[in-house]
Amino acid sequence: MKYKTKILAERFVSLLSQWPQVECVCLNEAADSDTLDPYFALILDVYHSDDIPTPKERREIYGNDAAALETSSRGHKDRFLVGNLPVRLEYKSTRQIEELVAIADENRKHLWLIKDSGTYGYYRLAQGEVLFSRSSWIEGIRGRLLGLDDDFWTQARDANQSKMEHYLSDLGAALIHDDQFHYLISSAMFIKSACLVLFCINRRFEPSHRGYYKKVLELSVLPESFKAQIETFVREKSDLNMERKFSLAKLIAKNIIALPI
Repeated sequence: MKYKTKILAERFVSLLSQWPQVECVCLNEAADSDTLDPYFALILDVYHSDDIPTPKERREIYGNDAAALETSSRGHKDRFLVGNLPVRLEYKSTRQIEELVAIADENRKHLWLIKDSGTYGYYRLAQGEVLFSRSSWIEGIRGRLLGLDDDFWTQARDANQSKMEHYLSDLGAALIHDDQFHYLISSAMFIKSACLVLFCINRRFEPSHRGYYKKVLELSVLPESFKAQIETFVREKSDLNMERKFSLAKLIAKNIIALPI
């Protein structure tokens, strides 16, 4: 963590830890970038067991240099600038987090509830750097996520593989209709779903979208030639027309489906 980032993080952790209902504060990996990187943001996940101060009260607590403050419609996310550094504080109920984790390790029949949101919420729980913890709550949550069995990953793979095949079908339909707009959208959703299947096969939670490409190529289990294929598929300037790109997508899907879990 850069020194400037560290000082800013310590400032807000010091404020947040004074609230007795705050159980834990974790730093998102977006803060690992250089502060000049467009992807940089100081993002803190604030896990709380009871009601937190209102948006108006929080505005006063953050300090006078917290500029351009915006609060989400549900009041759970605050965005603002300190100097030229973007800060995002996301407040999350420990009760809701425990319900989310229970879907993964106890109530598998409800896995469909996260089919659209995916496993990114688990990724943040498992990977965030703990800057403050009032008890062993976060360690318990992480222990449950670390202990997920093969059945979880098999079900998650099946769900995402079905989505991958669905978007592959959409690609084919868009090709037949020469619908370039639908083809573009389907291409993006296809390759995202394909990567999700690979994360499941490797028993990894999905990272943020900005980390997909780098992290999927780091996985230990990948189809042969996948790196070259995905680089060709996502390249903006290539000699692939719609038909050839669809053929490449079919090959990528075929090779992923053939992988054992």
